[in-house]
Amino acid sequence: MAGIGFSLRKLFGRKGMFSLAKAYGYAGLICAGPMLLGVCLLLGVSVLASKGGLSDHDKELLNCMITYSLLASLTVTSVLNMLVTRFVSDMLYEGKTKRIMPSFYGSISVMLVGGGILYGLFLLFSGVDPIYKVLCFLFFAILVVVWTQMNYLTALKEYKGILAGFAVSLAIAFLLALALVWLEKASIVTLFLCVIIGYGILMTWYFKLLLDFFPEEEGITLNFLRWADRYKSLIGAGFFVHVGLFAHLVIMYFGPLRVQVEGLFYGAPQYDVPALAAYFSLLITTVNFVTSVEVNFYPKYRNYYGLFNDKGSILDIEQAEKEMLSVARKELTFGAYKQLIATILFVVFGSGILQALPLGFNDTSIGIYRLLCVGYGLYAVANTLMLILLYFADNKGALMASGVFATVSVAATIVSILFWDIPFFGIGFGIGSVCFYLASWIRLEWYTKKLPYFLLSKQAVLPDERRKVFGRLCDWLEKRAASREQKDTK
Repeated sequence: MAGIGFSLRKLFGRKGMFSLAKAYGYAGLICAGPMLLGVCLLLGVSVLASKGGLSDHDKELLNCMITYSLLASLTVTSVLNMLVTRFVSDMLYEGKTKRIMPSFYGSISVMLVGGGILYGLFLLFSGVDPIYKVLCFLFFAILVVVWTQMNYLTALKEYKGILAGFAVSLAIAFLLALALVWLEKASIVTLFLCVIIGYGILMTWYFKLLLDFFPEEEGITLNFLRWADRYKSLIGAGFFVHVGLFAHLVIMYFGPLRVQVEGLFYGAPQYDVPALAAYFSLLITTVNFVTSVEVNFYPKYRNYYGLFNDKGSILDIEQAEKEMLSVARKELTFGAYKQLIATILFVVFGSGILQALPLGFNDTSIGIYRLLCVGYGLYAVANTLMLILLYFADNKGALMASGVFATVSVAATIVSILFWDIPFFGIGFGIGSVCFYLASWIRLEWYTKKLPYFLLSKQAVLPDERRKVFGRLCDWLEKRAASREQKDTK
């Protein structure tokens, strides 16, 4: 969140309702703007597919291919998401900005190769036309790059440029699709190409922003893997959160609600659509977390850790710790209350709105939607607790809490399919979210009671100089790079 905190504190420091609304709007656009614009594009393409005369089968297949590519790309990037974020943060702190872009190239190379092989095998045996396989793989590859760019772009202050890129690229994609409908050239291939072109423009736009901010490069591309030796917990935590958040959707493709669209492409419309609608209920907490942490909590956090670095007195450190933890509890409680109100509003008013829209909601879908609203609300609160654990460098605690979330969410969803009736299918994800909340809350309470101990006594007195697997690999690659440079100079 580098850059956004200063801007938000300046906006919240101004008086008046207009300034307050502007501050929350700014934070909302940064946090939720790209996702909202993306959903608008996908919904727009779906509507245009209907206007363009595509059959129900073709529309469902297009939706499945886009959804599968999205889920596959998010799964792949979740493995290195937190690790790369930590690497970029450390490089910025140490002033080694020349190493950032090489790590970007290295991380997307690792993910495209590893994830590309797995997704490519799925597509190879998916049973759809070869042109569809190519389009799915191309879209997957572009999305992997875009999601990775989003991790790096949190270091930029040009958030208007980020949002402008998203709006322009997706507007171009939508206009291209509209032109195809007008020319009566709409088909699965042409509409899918419009989506790919839109995200391709976005990828290029973001790449330009990154190069403007980090023009110089230094070091090997895989140097970020050294952090995998130090922070294995971050890899697991990022992956487990993703599994817990999305696995219940995939599991439903094997239950009684599944619909085979074509080949290995399955859907569960009675569950997918309610899940998408319910997912928006957690945006309140997402925006609130950014504003409360950056505006209220982070200054106290920085002051507390700064006293250790600047040799503050024991009394000053103890007072700063009390103030920091008090603000953290206050903001987390306030955020939970906001999410509770948002969940109630989504359950009460959202149900009526969804039934009024032509989305095919019936009593079963509405019941699932309400259960998922509760589940996503609990997840949103639990996720803020886990992120605070990461602020305090409790990576093992975050791994434990996210592991509980993934395990329980998957197990409870499977149990719901096997033993419960269809209207209770969303409760499996809710149980996982409850366990995620309890695990994160208990760990945070325990950890903060011993914060000075973990900050001082648990830290290594001397850095561990032993070279582990990835460290030895990077050393070997650096030696090869150095020898090549020597040969080139000769």
